[in-house]
Amino acid sequence: MSHLFRIQLSIVVAGFFALSTGCNTDRVRGANPRIPANTSSALLRPGDSLAVALQSIPDPSSNSVQIDEQGIISLPYIGNLTAAGITTSELSQRIRETYIEGKIYKAVDVSVSVTERYVYVGGEVTRPGRIIWTPDLSLTKAIQSAGGFTLYAKENRVTLARDQNAYDLNVTLAQKDPAQDVILMPGDSIQVPRSAF
Repeated sequence: MSHLFRIQLSIVVAGFFALSTGCNTDRVRGANPRIPANTSSALLRPGDSLAVALQSIPDPSSNSVQIDEQGIISLPYIGNLTAAGITTSELSQRIRETYIEGKIYKAVDVSVSVTERYVYVGGEVTRPGRIIWTPDLSLTKAIQSAGGFTLYAKENRVTLARDQNAYDLNVTLAQKDPAQDVILMPGDSIQVPRSAF
């Protein structure tokens, strides 16, 4: 066996070993990062669906509205109001004051409740889009609700965006070990990247 051939063979073996070790690190090892709970989960956010009830007036009503991307809702007689970034009770007070200051009503009882909140799943899933949030919604459940991964999904490098921070998560790890699954919060956004292979 020539010296050159032995060098080439050792390079090939070393490369194969490096590749196989690299693949093993993508398996079910390690831990997903600890992600702080959404500090503003009580605050309203764009995308939230609300029921706004007006009582103690000649024409009581209930309005279904959704907070738009600018954080605005629109109600009869008073038009646009900023709703994102405050609580339901603060919004109730703001609506009541706006009706009274605008001399639409002398007195009005307002109640605001959240009817639906969402998380968003995009990228390499079968049905990207928004999913209705529930208190037990986890990362793996959200992926399943979006139809599961496509063939090209990079399952070990899924990005979760929360409170303007991004976290890389290994969904394969979460599927094997439920303790590594992440409970989602309203407004979370999940992005599944495309694998290079």
